[in-house]
Amino acid sequence: MAGELSDGQRRDRLRLARTENVGPVAFAQLLARFGDARAALAALPDLVRRGGRAGPPRIPAEAEIDAEIEAGRRLGARLIVVGEAAFPARLAALDPPPPTLWCKGRPELLHAPSVAVVGARIASAVGQRFARGLAAELGGHGYVVVSGLARGVDAAAHQGALTAGTIAVLGGGVDDVYPPEHRDLYARIAEAGCVVSESPVGHRAQARDFPRRNRIISGLSLGVVVVEAELRSGSLITARLAAEQGREVFAVPGSPLDPRARGGNDLIRNGAHLCEGVEDVLRELNGLRRLGEGDEAPSLRAGDGDLATDEADIDRLREQIAALLSPSPAPRDELVRLTGAPARLVHAALVELALAGRAELSPGGLVSSC
Repeated sequence: MAGELSDGQRRDRLRLARTENVGPVAFAQLLARFGDARAALAALPDLVRRGGRAGPPRIPAEAEIDAEIEAGRRLGARLIVVGEAAFPARLAALDPPPPTLWCKGRPELLHAPSVAVVGARIASAVGQRFARGLAAELGGHGYVVVSGLARGVDAAAHQGALTAGTIAVLGGGVDDVYPPEHRDLYARIAEAGCVVSESPVGHRAQARDFPRRNRIISGLSLGVVVVEAELRSGSLITARLAAEQGREVFAVPGSPLDPRARGGNDLIRNGAHLCEGVEDVLRELNGLRRLGEGDEAPSLRAGDGDLATDEADIDRLREQIAALLSPSPAPRDELVRLTGAPARLVHAALVELALAGRAELSPGGLVSSC
């Protein structure tokens, strides 16, 4: 069960999350293996060596972590780490959850029933009006609207939901306002809603940050509504992630003559719920709105036990597994099947390879070579 963590435990978890090659998958597995972040940090140099890397990993100095925490404090932001009661249960239920969140504004909104509204950056006037109106109506029915503060549909959704409550999830740090013209909107959300980021305070968003941002947008939500999207767009990535997470996916239909309608129309063609208004969303979600409400986030305190007695088996597995990896992601369960080894040993070997920079562990149980 989730509970209260000491300041030291929260700092250790932030430090582990900021360590080189420790993504959400490795973070969760390291805590499961060692029971707490401090023990995992102490074990990292040996794990990296066993994974096949000569040099030690870059573990942030405690002063770096203190500086990030102080920067967040000056900003008026709050750090929430997975395993504590304040961490939103819907995100904690993901496999794996994001290890840390910085929140500015009203963090209690992270526990409210939420709907994501996303779409094209270069959105039509009709699409923006629809998103703004839909967000306002969802707010009137008790839903918090989640989006990504981008131009177009995202901005319109936030504007429509300001009165009832809205969450902006950023790719950069919680202080990274992008695009710059949304500074006023950002300030209004930070006051009346909540701004959220998995990235360090002060981090400027890069392309690789947006899939993680999109995963949080869908993970916080009971459903995702795509208003306008071309066939290759970040909004469709968010819709795919939502489907993988067991969330409901909605799409607003549009003219086949408008490229911005092709993504939504294709989603409907492949099973997404058609959305012509708020009633279509409410019909599907009202029975689900208690998902995550009152549930507690897993603490990630309990470890899998000491694997020291299994080190010889992990040593034999590691290179066998490395030889099976390719740049194309493969399911971790397939590696368990091919090796015939217990899953916990395969996962331990994969973490060592990932820490050494020889494997990439992705959400959804996929792994590839680096």
